[in-house]
Amino acid sequence: QVQLVESGGGLVQAGGSLRLSCAASGIIVSINAMRWYRQAPGKQRELVAAITSGRSTNYADPVKGRFTISRDNAKNTVYLQMNSLKPEDTAVYYCNVPGPNYNAWGQGTQVTVSS
Repeated sequence: QVQLVESGGGLVQAGGSLRLSCAASGIIVSINAMRWYRQAPGKQRELVAAITSGRSTNYADPVKGRFTISRDNAKNTVYLQMNSLKPEDTAVYYCNVPGPNYNAWGQGTQVTVSS
């Protein structure tokens, strides 16, 4: 059974930083594409960042240059480093792994950026 557990969210002032973690079990993150999504109140869930098994990364335009996705194979964990946070980054952030016979999501972690 695939399980993803996010942590690291919280309240931060604009311009601050947070690092989100996504601890995985039931899969090996190094051989899977891993993604971070976010959903703000009243808005659709949107893809924020992704990392492939080959460590290629891509980012949504609003976060390019500010967010960095990475993984620690030894800890089987994926991270999202978020710098220069803005109030519009406020959302629930979700970790996702799309697989051949699964599409697993974490429970989400709240990020609130105050102005």
